[in-house]
Amino acid sequence: MRLALELAPDVILMDVRMPELDGIEATRQIVAAGSAARVLVLTTFDVDEYVHAAIRAGASGFLLKDVRPLDLVEGIRLVANGNALLGPTVTRRLLERFADEQPPGQFAGAVATLTEREREILRLLAGGLSNAELAERLFLSETTVKTHVSNVLRKLGVRDRVQAVIAAYDAGLVRPGSGRD
Repeated sequence: MRLALELAPDVILMDVRMPELDGIEATRQIVAAGSAARVLVLTTFDVDEYVHAAIRAGASGFLLKDVRPLDLVEGIRLVANGNALLGPTVTRRLLERFADEQPPGQFAGAVATLTEREREILRLLAGGLSNAELAERLFLSETTVKTHVSNVLRKLGVRDRVQAVIAAYDAGLVRPGSGRD
């Protein structure tokens, strides 16, 4: 924790189970302390509760330790660039769980403040589209898309795309299968 604040890394690889403080609580404390570091949880435990807790604590990604080395390096780069990352099986289970939860939750009010274009961007983000794919789909420049995505994150009060997608599901804006046409 101390080193995260002193060294200001771009990305922190965090394990869930650690001797003195578990990785979920460490992530929560790092985020609460105002660190700009992105946290990528890397664990052997493919347990839904860990995934959900890590994301709610502010993690930007969650991968299993059986990930191929090149995929891990790419994942670190993605998270460092402000993107979010979840392993494929994690993504499917996460979306199913949020789809089953009670509709509109804590993000309903924030989603209501988005412009129609921002809601459209958020719906497409929930479908997993990259900025380049959003730009192509909406006939916008990537710079314009990045501006819209930044505005969405700011208005929702979230750190990254994963949390924005959770907000979209939480507010009932999207359901599994509705994000990508």
